[in-house]
Amino acid sequence: MSLPISAPEAVTIVPEHRRSAFLPALFGRCHFFMAETMVYNFLSLLSPDYRGGYWKFLEAGGRPLYLAPAGQETYRICCQGNGYTGMLSADGAGIVATLFTFSHLSFEVEDDHIVEVFHRPRDFAGDHVEATEIFSAID
Repeated sequence: MSLPISAPEAVTIVPEHRRSAFLPALFGRCHFFMAETMVYNFLSLLSPDYRGGYWKFLEAGGRPLYLAPAGQETYRICCQGNGYTGMLSADGAGIVATLFTFSHLSFEVEDDHIVEVFHRPRDFAGDHVEATEIFSAID
């Protein structure tokens, strides 16, 4: 007898009318403004292709997960800290930038919310089609 395998939870784009609540729920009310800027800055540092623009906010099961740039389909990612160089989809690049932000915040602020929520996008990344690339970039 085999046990049922649960599929990863579906990720959806946060609708426009709920965007204002997304960042405080993801990064906490005290840090969301700083964290939003960090996500954009991290992708700017990591990708010579990123030029700013609109970002999608993504959730799973009604819980905030990560941000992803909407400007183009792929981004070159170059991580000087670990030597990673590769191409990621906008979705994968957004996960990397979001995880870099959570990592940075975990050293800068003492907030249990940051530690707790960090695990959501990291765990999701493990089931992502680009999991190997994402984990190589953030390693």
